[in-house]
Formats: sequence, C-alpha cells, structure tokens
Amino acid sequence: MAERIELDHVALAAADTADALRFLTGALGGTVLFGGQTVGFRPMQVWVGPHDASAGMAVELLEPWATEHNDFLERFVRRQGAGPHHLTFKVPDLQEALARVRASGRTPVKIDLSDPGWMEAFVMPAEAHGTVVQVAQADVEFPDRRRLLDHVLRHGVDGNPRWWVDPEPSTGPPAVLRRVVLGTPDVEGAVAFFGGVLDGDTIDERDGGVELAWDNGSRLRVESRERAGVDRLEVEGLARDHDVIGTRFAPAP
Repeated sequence: MAERIELDHVALAAADTADALRFLTGALGGTVLFGGQTVGFRPMQVWVGPHDASAGMAVELLEPWATEHNDFLERFVRRQGAGPHHLTFKVPDLQEALARVRASGRTPVKIDLSDPGWMEAFVMPAEAHGTVVQVAQADVEFPDRRRLLDHVLRHGVDGNPRWWVDPEPSTGPPAVLRRVVLGTPDVEGAVAFFGGVLDGDTIDERDGGVELAWDNGSRLRVESRERAGVDRLEVEGLARDHDVIGTRFAPAP
C-alpha cells in the first residue's frame, strides 16, 4: 500500500458511456483495465497512457444501474447531464485522511467502513471546488498499474461481469492523459486542499495556474475560473479538442 495519498483516477458519468469508451480506446489507444456492476451503478476503467504505465492516468466510466435500489448516479446524470463525476484518491489510512479533511474545515459524507477491503468517504462539490472527491482505503492487495496492464495485455480483461461495448481498435500509438484541469474561483484554497490535505506536490506555477503531481505520476492543474469544477482533460497525442459525454478532451500544451 502506498505510504502517501495518490490521485488514482478521474470518473465520468453518463446514461450511456459507449461513445466515451470508443473514443478512449480508438482515438486515444487506451486499454480497458477492468469493470463490473454494483447497486446503483456499473463502472469500468480505461488506462490512457503507454503500456509500461510510465505516464498517464486512468479514466473511470460510470453508468446508472439497478437504480431501483440506489438512484444516486441516475439523479446526478438527470440533474447535471453527462460529464465529470469525481476524482478518486487512494489513501493509506482512511481515518487519518478523514481527520485531515475535517481539520481543513470540510465535512466528509457517506462514510462507509463496512467492508475492510474497500472503505470510502466523499467530499461534496461545494467543499471540493466543484467536483466530488472520493477518498478510499483498499486493504486488499491491488496490483499496481504496471502489473495490472501486463495482466490485461497477457490474459484479457476481468469483468464482473463485462457489460460494456467492444473497445474500438486503436488508430495509433497510445496517447497520454497528462492531467486533469480543475477550474475554481479560489486557486489558493484548491491548492491547499489538493496539495496540503491530499498530498499533491506543486511542480509548476505558470500562466495563472498551479500544477500538482502525486508519486504515481497523476497530475492535476488548478486554474482560476468563475465556475468551479473539472474544466477539461489534457491529452498528449491529441490534435484537437473533442467533447465526449459532456467532457472536454484537449491537446496538452
């Protein structure tokens, strides 16, 4: 388990994520990692980066599922439309992470400690600069990205069950999801949260923005915007902007 908090992935939600999967695997050359279904939603993840995991990030796609038992994601999509849903941070100690969140003046919600293998809590957009932040502790041994990619490339994707459409064949070498760009009216406050509370290291301060990085290579750039929330995903190897399920994918500068 990592000793520091890590930005693990960005999640996008829609009633139908098929177009996003085809874009991620076809235009970006992404690799499907795994997926499944649970009460209220069904997730799957795509790695957008080289197969040696030397750079890049994972994108999680979420669809409402079994909404008669839990309709939180269905309500989100109906209210907000398709688009970015949350950022997930893996933490070595959830209770310690929650103490840090509370010390920052925020109130974590939906705290679930019922499964020792996966304990989680959330910080809502009003307190997390326009996006949901999930903090999660996985007490079971998950393979790191390199080993997971190697397993998938050798043996195929584990689906529990597989519910997604067939990936689109890649049109070129894998692109690299370089960073998530978050807009906020309070850049200083966002850096204090994502950096000070959630362990991001400041690696660049240019053009009115601040870029943070985590030990696993994930990056988040914070920019001054009137409207808070995920503004875009910047991708190396992308020639022009694409809007996919309410999310802007832009060429990385």
